[in-house]
Amino acid sequence: MSNRLASSTSPYLLQHADNPVDWWEWGDEAFAEARRRGVPVLLSVGYAACHWCHVMAHESFEDEEVAGVLRAGYVAVKVDREERPDVDAAYMSATTALTGHGGWPMTCLLTPDGDPFWAGTYLPRDGFLRLLRAAAQQWTQERDRLEHGAGQLAARLREAYARADAATDDEVVDLAAAVATLASEHDPQWGGFGGAPKFPPSMVLAFLLRHHGRTGDPRALAMVRSTCEHLARSGTYDQVGGGFARYAVDRAWVVPHFEKMLYDNALLLGVYTDLARTDERSRSWAGRVVHETVEWLVRELWTEQEAFASSLDADTGGVEGATYTWTRDELVAALGTEDGGAAADLLGVTDAGTVEHGRSTLQLRSDPADPAWYAGVRQRLDVARSLRPQPGRDDKVVTAWNGLLVGALAHAGWVFEEEDWVDLAARCARFLLDVHAVDGRLRRSSRDGTVGRSLAVAEDYGALADGLLALHRVTGESRWLDEAQHLLDQAVDLFGRADGGIAATGRDAEQLFLAPSATGDNAEPGGLSAVAVALVRAGAQGSRPDLLERAEGALRRVAGTAQQAPRFAGWSLVAWEELAGGPTTVQLGPRPAPELAQAARRAPAGTLVMAAATAPDDAPDTVPPGRALVCRGTVCGLPSADPGDLPRTPQAAAPAT
Repeated sequence: MSNRLASSTSPYLLQHADNPVDWWEWGDEAFAEARRRGVPVLLSVGYAACHWCHVMAHESFEDEEVAGVLRAGYVAVKVDREERPDVDAAYMSATTALTGHGGWPMTCLLTPDGDPFWAGTYLPRDGFLRLLRAAAQQWTQERDRLEHGAGQLAARLREAYARADAATDDEVVDLAAAVATLASEHDPQWGGFGGAPKFPPSMVLAFLLRHHGRTGDPRALAMVRSTCEHLARSGTYDQVGGGFARYAVDRAWVVPHFEKMLYDNALLLGVYTDLARTDERSRSWAGRVVHETVEWLVRELWTEQEAFASSLDADTGGVEGATYTWTRDELVAALGTEDGGAAADLLGVTDAGTVEHGRSTLQLRSDPADPAWYAGVRQRLDVARSLRPQPGRDDKVVTAWNGLLVGALAHAGWVFEEEDWVDLAARCARFLLDVHAVDGRLRRSSRDGTVGRSLAVAEDYGALADGLLALHRVTGESRWLDEAQHLLDQAVDLFGRADGGIAATGRDAEQLFLAPSATGDNAEPGGLSAVAVALVRAGAQGSRPDLLERAEGALRRVAGTAQQAPRFAGWSLVAWEELAGGPTTVQLGPRPAPELAQAARRAPAGTLVMAAATAPDDAPDTVPPGRALVCRGTVCGLPSADPGDLPRTPQAAAPAT
């Protein structure tokens, strides 16, 4: 018998719809029920592609004894963190405050007013049962003490947030110093930053590419090359099917956590596109990664509604990575003795294996001697792998993540002259504008064309606006600029703060025990940086200095983080870099010569190149045919047909260390 989750638009919640647990969705009704019964709330937060979420579901939430204990003493609430990032962020703050770490599944015990009094992550069944029974007994015997402690914790967290906010420096970031900090944290052997676990640092790489493009700093480009090449040759990149896994458990990117997320691949697609177009040395392999990643996105995540699904699971049949790993014998069975042995040697498949049970991820640490042979090997392995059980797909459409991909796909389509990619981006954008905007307010997600109830947060507005701005640059169609500016005007009204900052949630959003922060970047752009990047680009493309000023005002609120911990402010640093460059725009006139168009495609990362506007050649303010107009901030040159007049990366010596 299905529970209350059966009508959800979240695939993660639907995975729990047949649990014996009497689940509630997050909402006033669940907390009203807890107050009516006088019991605490069990809050469980996860997402569909999460391996340990599946483990806890099978061990505990499918168990009748656990369900009985929950029915007797709790109101059980299940949340998809991807649908409700605000709920996730608020209670993750409590979890990290209480335990010193976070992760998913997140497990919290709350008062009926929503204040947390216990928090943790994955618990095995027996430990979970002990917790539930002990906490229920304490609640019965010492409810006043638990509620008082929960209220104190909530108050301390709010005070800490207020102090951190008040201490925010209102300053400009020293971008060269941020690069120096990143250089000190860069892994010179395997790329990336820091040690294991290691996440693809896509937003930081985007910043470094822009810094190199503006200053010529060779350290910035070297860090991008190193990280992108090591990552592209590793087990974290799918050498057979394309696309990147979420992160690696080791420094060398050999063994990934196998879920594939839309936002990771959208952000990395943009990085590899810009690396391929601006760095001749990286062009061949970076371009290959771009094409393979787009092929994977279209094949695996494109939906019938003409948008992109959220993720593929880490697990197949309860085994993490089962679809993606190989033994030498399996390669021989798929390819024959000679080709199988050669492929095993090339792809690092050993008898001992690189993961559990003698299995290996595939790594392309060196290029094949015969590219045509290797292309055939990939194709045959893809066919063989398609016969295996496949990971589940979370097919909800998230506004922010699709906005990121609209921008990356449109940009890649322009760079590689793939009109079909631009068309896919435009179709996705139209779906988001038609379905996710309800009564003038964006929603966070949809599934099968049915929009969810959760309101969009700041990152949704920023990322979608930025995707529309990319379509404007690529197509020259003013409607995309108009839609983007409308979204950003809404965003400033909904999320703008009196101090110039950007809040994570809108003025019309539900008030949680703790207002989540929008200032930092995590695996994806935070709300402030997503809106700020879009404001910078909209201000440049639409000749609106007010948007540029609004962007700088917001960025000053996170200047301290960007300066001191640049790894966690990569997207804000992208906005700072583009502001430092002017921003620089190149407006192409109709019918540019091939040499001029190619020079525009090779312009430094961060240069906003705009296709000819869809207006008559003799319309006012139109760049003449065959020419390009370069502007830096509010200062423009004269239209020119000379490719040499377009922006180029300066030559600079490496800074002294």
